[in-house]
Amino acid sequence: MKAFRRKPSGLPHRAAVAAMTALGLLASASNALAWGADGHRLVAEIAESLLTPQARAEIDRLLKLEEGATLVSISTWPDEVRSPTTASWHYVNFPRDGNCSYDASRDCANGACVVGAIERQTAILKSDAADEKRLLALKYVTHFVGDVHQPLHAGYADDKGGNTYQVQFAGRGTNLHSVWDSGLIRNWPGGLEALRAAVRAKTGDPKDAFAPDRWAEQSCRVVAAPEFYPEGHVLDGAYATRWDPLVVDQLAAASRRLATVLNTLPGRN
Repeated sequence: MKAFRRKPSGLPHRAAVAAMTALGLLASASNALAWGADGHRLVAEIAESLLTPQARAEIDRLLKLEEGATLVSISTWPDEVRSPTTASWHYVNFPRDGNCSYDASRDCANGACVVGAIERQTAILKSDAADEKRLLALKYVTHFVGDVHQPLHAGYADDKGGNTYQVQFAGRGTNLHSVWDSGLIRNWPGGLEALRAAVRAKTGDPKDAFAPDRWAEQSCRVVAAPEFYPEGHVLDGAYATRWDPLVVDQLAAASRRLATVLNTLPGRN
């Protein structure tokens, strides 16, 4: 891990590029999960620590509908059961013009994007719907708030949010989406405990406004930033060093904003 971060990589020769592309195409089919399991669980864990007593009691009451369920355990569920109907709920595509201005009619037709999904599922969670429906909404909200803070879940349609942008990272061929889902986290200096500590230190009080569209725009602006897409398709130690602070900021914002949403839940007896 240290060797990866300290040793810049040169441009791969033609055979390496071919191998990298082949491996990346395999990865693009299977690694379209925002933050990966570790990232989603981390967001849920930190958000849970920020809950008010009332919110915690209501969430615990809903979770009791499924034996052994916790906020952390349900955070990955929507990836495990995604279907053609729900697949588009995990992301939103912006035009590749650098403006990152969300237009619901253009970017989220019929609410079929992560912004619309967060808005819709949050409304169900706060409603007087049956507890079974509210538990389902809790699973989606917990997951989708994490999704919208992974920058490439607010990227561009032409490369499927970086899934078809092949790169070399940590000595293997993959794609940019996979790097941001899990590669940067798995190669974190000091491991997951060090990342957890860094995110906790940046999270702050859960007082954000409920604005999924603005959260998506913020993620899009990361994708539109210079050097986000690596020139030469090789991600060396300098890439990780440049973007690691942003990973912390995004995970912290997701944790804080998820807690903000959950802290507004009405309590029931």
